[in-house]
Amino acid sequence: MTTAERRVTTGTPIANAGAVSASHTRPAAPTPWPDLAAIPPASRLRTAITRALVRRALGRLPLRARFAGAPDVGKGGPLIDVHDPAAFHARIGTEGLIGFGESYMAGEWDAPDLVAALTVLAGHAAELIPAPLQRLRTLWAPRHPHTERNTPDGSRANISRHYDLSNDLFALFLDDTLTYSSAVFRGFPASDDLLAAAQHRKIDRLLDLADVGEGTRLLEIGTGWGELALRAAARGARVTSLTLSREQRDLAVERVRAAGLGERVSIELCDYREASGTYDAVVSVEMIEAVGAEFWPVYFGALDQRLAPGGRLALQAITMPHDRMLASRDTFTWIHKYVFPGGIIPSTEAIEETVRDHTGLRPARRDAFGAHYAETLRLWRERFTERADEVAALGFDEVFHRLWTFYLAYSEAGFRSGYLDVQQYLFTKPHPETPDQR
Repeated sequence: MTTAERRVTTGTPIANAGAVSASHTRPAAPTPWPDLAAIPPASRLRTAITRALVRRALGRLPLRARFAGAPDVGKGGPLIDVHDPAAFHARIGTEGLIGFGESYMAGEWDAPDLVAALTVLAGHAAELIPAPLQRLRTLWAPRHPHTERNTPDGSRANISRHYDLSNDLFALFLDDTLTYSSAVFRGFPASDDLLAAAQHRKIDRLLDLADVGEGTRLLEIGTGWGELALRAAARGARVTSLTLSREQRDLAVERVRAAGLGERVSIELCDYREASGTYDAVVSVEMIEAVGAEFWPVYFGALDQRLAPGGRLALQAITMPHDRMLASRDTFTWIHKYVFPGGIIPSTEAIEETVRDHTGLRPARRDAFGAHYAETLRLWRERFTERADEVAALGFDEVFHRLWTFYLAYSEAGFRSGYLDVQQYLFTKPHPETPDQR
């Protein structure tokens, strides 16, 4: 099977069909984007209620929403320009926030500064839905599909749907290190030419936390494209790195071989639950978001089991406020449908409680740096936009381009608003004779 044949999102191929034109027409059937091909049917009553709720929510925010044929709403600020209000309201009325994202993909609304508009929405996320409807969330919000549970087989399928899209696609917007997680900059605003150094700074901080050096036996959960493994091996560590992405593994193996570090680095297609051996250190970068809440105890238990007494776990994790995590953890969202199936972002409380209740690990340090992720995402988004022609040349259509633009902007807005954060954790495993001081 070729790379192009593996390009799928939520089970739909994405190459060369169903594009949305600049005149905001919707994809013509047949289309590889079936949920965009037609406006979902909605009764007049549902549409009227949706229109009233949307205008009420937006009218209280520091933005301006312009609806064709209707008065603007909002207190002023970033513009949301709705070209097709009927379609916009029908999608939101039937699919909620999934419909909001799909309406953007279909070209039914735009924003001159998409990040700014989404930042306002993210900053007021808890207020967008009236409190009575929030309390009834379990009745109206869609639930995660059972098929996307992060069992060993489910995890392989979920990971493949994102990370096996195309190595060439990721290379277009990542820097030369091919690192797909938050960098750590020396200052802001960040510039594209400093991104690789900022990624190395992030990796080095994690390796320092884990005390990785000459002779360290290191387990990495989540290889990416191999940069952390390469950097650890250059310090003299012996690295076992686990991934579920065949595309990532193939390229990471090539990079290890090209660096002459094949004797120090082993990259395996292996689930964290299937790992074996004992290690002095474990590092996992932005992997927990793909684990699923029901498997967090299993995940941390596996890391604990792999660590030798006296070992150190360095973890990088995206986090969200605990109350918002509890409110949304069972909800199926646009991000799940189109970008990260099966994923859920934890809170710091959830991480620390899971470690406390299901492992013998001790928390030693936590550092937050969400502003750095916002800058990282800005640079990725700008590179993706600048290379739109190259994205198209890889076989990705205009709908995919709008999808990916929305994903990167949506994520950046989460960090700029403070709705999302990113942490570097250090956990240690005491020797058996060491009293537990927790």
